Parts: sequence; structure tokens; C-alpha cells
Amino acid sequence: MDFIRNFPMFSVVLSLFSGVLCTLLPGKKARIYTIAYECVLIAMAAAVLWFTVHTGASFTYVMGEFPAPWGNELRAGVLESAVALLFMSVMLCSVLAGKRYVDQDIDESKINLYYTILNLMTAAIMAMTWTNDIFSGYVFLEILTLTSCGILIVREIGRTTLAAVRYMILNLVGSGLFLLGVVLMYDITGNLLMVPMQHEIAMLYQDPGARVVLIMAAGIITIGLSIKSGLFPFHYWMPDTYGWATPTSASILSSLVSKCYIFLLIKIYWRVIGIDIFTKMPIRNIVFVLGLCGMIFGSVSAIRADNINRMVAFSSAAQIGYIYMGIGLGGIAGFTAAVFHIMAHAVTKSQLFLTTPRLAEISGNSLRFKNLQGCALKDPNAGLFFLLPSLSMIGIPIFAGFSSKLFFGMAAADNGGIKLILVMLTMAASSMLNALYFIRTLIRIYSPGDDREVRIPHRLDYNIPMFALTAGNLAMGLFSWIFVGAIQQGFTMFM
Repeated sequence: MDFIRNFPMFSVVLSLFSGVLCTLLPGKKARIYTIAYECVLIAMAAAVLWFTVHTGASFTYVMGEFPAPWGNELRAGVLESAVALLFMSVMLCSVLAGKRYVDQDIDESKINLYYTILNLMTAAIMAMTWTNDIFSGYVFLEILTLTSCGILIVREIGRTTLAAVRYMILNLVGSGLFLLGVVLMYDITGNLLMVPMQHEIAMLYQDPGARVVLIMAAGIITIGLSIKSGLFPFHYWMPDTYGWATPTSASILSSLVSKCYIFLLIKIYWRVIGIDIFTKMPIRNIVFVLGLCGMIFGSVSAIRADNINRMVAFSSAAQIGYIYMGIGLGGIAGFTAAVFHIMAHAVTKSQLFLTTPRLAEISGNSLRFKNLQGCALKDPNAGLFFLLPSLSMIGIPIFAGFSSKLFFGMAAADNGGIKLILVMLTMAASSMLNALYFIRTLIRIYSPGDDREVRIPHRLDYNIPMFALTAGNLAMGLFSWIFVGAIQQGFTMFM
């Protein structure tokens, strides 16, 4: 059983090895190998989750021989293993459901390089999920930035090149700010491991002079990761980035990459700064306000979008706002709602981005709303796979989106006062706006259009992962207390 303690390290090392191996394999074999090893990573994450739940304790894995507090460590608890399991499950579904579009959009000679980049990205996601030291978080954050640009630009059309350049510039700004914050934290604490940093910060925060520096460092880190994850007003890179990427890339970038940055930020708040000190910082209220603004402005931009991919992309900006609003609410309830929404949004948004290209194929390869009329009637499967996550985004009961909004409301009730009023009013307005643009789209795709018949093959390698994502959505909606219980247990282990 103790062998399971090695799995977090294995998941990172195996992903790095797989990235190198795929450069030597032809495209089809690289894809088959990627799918196989992602199944292994899912099994590892599930084993770690079972182990931490069964023992009721977290564990750390020390990498290298550097003595604390400067070493490199991985930490596994219920929260990290649950997030790793979800991330890898969504990654596998995205690779399976989007493989036909990878073959269409990418030159055959470069398909193996696409999976090479994807595997290096997986290594970064796993390392950022498991890391227990802030410098490793920065190193793999940079790897995640570069690989994100790689899976975007590999499509090699003019718009993806422009989108990749814009995405890289903004993300490098975010990375630079994050590094500056890490340097400041290290300069005043002398530590890199998360727990020793937290102990030092707890003592330094009592000094008014050091407190200013700590708040500034935490603020710089927050701004850096907010830019990278797309919090308002830094969200305008999303439509081109998600809209012009190949569907697999759009699914992974929207549902995993942006959420990985937020999860790292949550770990920093809890395990570096300390939740008690974070609650006292003005950053909490700033994040809360920007989250509320993102919920509204993202939805308004989605209404104004002229094609379905841009609408779904701007909708992602609104959902990022929900997560930051939960962080701003603070406490275990607020952070639990935020992490639950990370999970709910991951399965929902990936399904939407994997469905829109099928709707476009039926509509003459057009994503514009005026050309989508009746496409769901011509391909009922694609219509269903767009309908169900749309209902979740609106907040219809039995779906994950409804449970997520319910937990945000409960977290706001714990705060009471003006925050409760602001959250309830903003969620009501955002939900109405969500309903407006998703129902408008559903009416369009289910309204009878022309009689032109378009045949698209219905393959199990597309339908099975899409049904799996739907099942995950329904599971989080119908059995939300199981997920919330695991998340709260994970936060308790943080303390």
C-alpha cells in the first residue's frame, strides 16, 4: 500500500517521458500511446484518492536531496488527488472525442508533435496539482504556458498564429508577475516549501512593515495568475484562443489549463499565505468584486458574440468570475464552492467545445449563428451533447451547474450583509443572461432549417467520451454532497 505514495511522482515523470517518446512515434501510434498512458494516470490518481480517503491523512514525496526549507516536494491529499483524477478524466475524454479534428486540422507529419506537446502539458498540470513548493509551481507554470501556445499554434492558420502570439504575450506578463511575487515571498521568508513559508508569514504578518510587503507580494501573485486564468478585465484573449484552436485544444485550454492556474492560486492562499491571514488581506475583497464583474461582463460579451465558439468562450469568462467570487467569499464554504465549480465547469465546458465543431460541420463548416439553424435536428446526438451542458450552464436542477450555484449561495449566506446581497443579485442577473444566450442558441439549432442532408459518421470513440462527460455532469448534480464532502476533507487536511 505504501507504494501508492510514489504515484504523484510517477505521474509527472511518466508524462515527461511520454512527451519525449511521442517524438519518435508516428502520429497514430503516438495517439494510441497517449490514450493508454492517460488511462494509467487516471488509475494512479484514483489509487491516491482511495489511499488518502482510507487513511484520512495526506503525505509528501521529497524529490532530490535539498534540505528543507528549499527542497522540491509533492504533496497528495484528498483535494489534490480528486482534482488530478478529474483533470485526467477530462483530458482523456478530450483526446478521444477530438481526435478526428486533430487529424483534419493538423498536418499528418506533425500529429506526433501535437501529442508530444500534449504530454508535456499533462506533466505540467500534474506537477502544479501535486506540488508542495512554490518554485516548482513556477517552473511548471512556465512549461504549461509554452505548451498551451504549442497546442494552439500547431493548427497553422493565420488566426491561430495571431491568437497564440497574443496569448503568449499576456501569459508571459502573468508569469513575470508571478515570479516577482515568488521572489518577494522568498526574500522575506527565506523558504520555498509551502508549510515553512506559511509559518514564517504568520510571524511576519504581525510586523506592520513586513505586512505591507506580504500584501504586495500576494497581490502580485494574484494578478499574475488572474491574467493567465482569464479573470475580468484580463479575459479578452479567450475568444480567439478558444475559438480558433482545434477542438481538443480548445477543450483542454478552457476546462483544464485555466483551472490549473486557479487551483495553484488556491493552494498558495491556503498553504503559503494561510487562510486566516488571507481573510484579513484586502486582496480578498478585490478578487470578490472582479469576480462579480466577470460574471456580468462575460455574459454580456457572450450575448453580443456572432458565432457559437465565441459565445462559449465568453461564457467561460463569466464562469471564471464565479470561481473568483467564491474565493473572495472566503472560508471553507467559499473555497469549497469555488473548487466544486472548477470541477463542474471542466466537464461542462469541455463538452461544449467538443460539440460545436460537429454542429458547424452540419452547417456548411460555419460557426455563425445564422447558418446553424436546424443543425441539431440533422444530428440529434450533437444536439443532445450541446443541450445537456447548456442546461447545466443555465443552472437547471439535476445538473452540476445548479448545485454549484446553490453552494455559492450557501457560502454567501455564511458571510451575510452586503456580500450576500451582491452575490444573490449578481447570480440572478448572470443566470438570466446565461439563459438568454444559451436558450437563444438552442432555439436556433432546433428550429427547422433547410432540407439539405449532411452525413457525419457516428463513432463510438466520440460518443463514449461525450456520454462520460454527461454522466460526470449529472453525478455532480445529483450526488453533489459526495464531491463537496471530499473537497471539504481536502481543505481540512490543508489546515
